[in-house]
Amino acid sequence: MPAPPPRIALTTGEPAGVGPDICIRLAQTAHATDIVAIGDPELLMARAHILNLPLILKPYTQTERPAQEAGQLRVLSLKIPAPVKTGIPDPANSRYVLDMLDHAVDGCLSGDFDAMVTAPIHKGVINDAGIPFTGHTEYLAARCKSAFPVMLLAAGGLRVALATTHLPLSEVPRALTKEKLTHTLRVLHAGLQKRFGISRPHILVLGLNPHAGEGGHLGREEIEVITPVLDSLRQQDMHLTGPVAADTAFGKQRLAGVDAVLAMYHDQGLPVLKHAGFGHAVNITLGLPIIRTSVDHGTALELAGTGRAQPTSLEAALRMAIELSQRK
Repeated sequence: MPAPPPRIALTTGEPAGVGPDICIRLAQTAHATDIVAIGDPELLMARAHILNLPLILKPYTQTERPAQEAGQLRVLSLKIPAPVKTGIPDPANSRYVLDMLDHAVDGCLSGDFDAMVTAPIHKGVINDAGIPFTGHTEYLAARCKSAFPVMLLAAGGLRVALATTHLPLSEVPRALTKEKLTHTLRVLHAGLQKRFGISRPHILVLGLNPHAGEGGHLGREEIEVITPVLDSLRQQDMHLTGPVAADTAFGKQRLAGVDAVLAMYHDQGLPVLKHAGFGHAVNITLGLPIIRTSVDHGTALELAGTGRAQPTSLEAALRMAIELSQRK
């Protein structure tokens, strides 16, 4: 008998943003996988009505594993505490947003779900609710008790990982320690092997400073931190190139044969990645015991309920989750 389709948990994101919209748009097309949306069914139906899109919701049961049909979604139901106004996040609903993530993580850890895909959430409104929150990556790592998560974005053949994630730029040099960089490279290397099936990944490592420090004249992080870490890991048979200047790292010749680029901070690598594939890129969290993918964009509050939000990145995230779960 054919293997049952993978079961993917889909968190529907910030309720006032485009998360519900793109989940409903995603459901308009059939997919050869069991998609389980996590969220409030009344919210989803109300947003489908605003978007003038057909939607049939069915309750999630563990005993069934059907492929998703066009216009339908299975739903793991959670009740939203406060009424939702499109485009206006309410801190009263922040715990609901995190409860969606908790249910998805628990289901992945128990084996009920093969992977989880996340729609965008609003970091600021969660913090406004008095809940310390820096992002999906860090929250999921804490829930999975994983000490060193790595954010990897992929678009087409380009993969860019981050040595530091959601930090003010002024804090990046202090956060970029030998220990942190070593763990990041080990997680990235292992993730490329395990999740993507690359036996000996080639990782291109960027410098922190302009011109990779210009021999120490523009900063010493390359000399004192990055180069010693790369030298040490090369002795463990890791294929690493760098540190290289970020402004010349993304040319076609430089990227030939490279499996992933490691940027030192968020806005060093991601603008290039998103320019290359915005709306089609996928965010993957490495270093977790579970598979998690996400969209490459935020809540786009101004687009919520307008019908203009496109589900292309969510579709790419779903395809990636299916691919990674099948390789698992």
